[in-house]
Amino acid sequence: MAKKQDEFVYIWSDKKRTIFGLPLSFTRYFLTESKLITRSGFLNIEEDELELYRVTDKKLQMSFWQRLFRCGTLILHVKDTDTPIKTIQSVKAPRTVSELIDKQINLQRDKYNIRGRDMTGSYQNDDCDCDHDEA
Repeated sequence: MAKKQDEFVYIWSDKKRTIFGLPLSFTRYFLTESKLITRSGFLNIEEDELELYRVTDKKLQMSFWQRLFRCGTLILHVKDTDTPIKTIQSVKAPRTVSELIDKQINLQRDKYNIRGRDMTGSYQNDDCDCDHDEA
């Protein structure tokens, strides 16, 4: 009988860190070449995936206590109706993780030939008094 392979090849994975930077949490983060996956829970598991090419902005936060234990939180703004803001809480080496995510975002955008301007919504000018029915 052949051993079942994982569906994804993980580039990076980590657990959410708690007190003293220890991974005592049931929340795990996985980075593949095209997705960021968050899996949380012990008995009931919830998994959330987001496509990396949909990330529009990224922010790094490092509180005093996180800096003491070399952890940080990444906040991703995503063009996704389900999860518009994704938080990757208290992970080790947050700058390295941020660079990995940047690299994969750019690779996915190049693959699909997408740039940030392609993901913006339509511009609505509420002050415009123009009538589109005129010929």
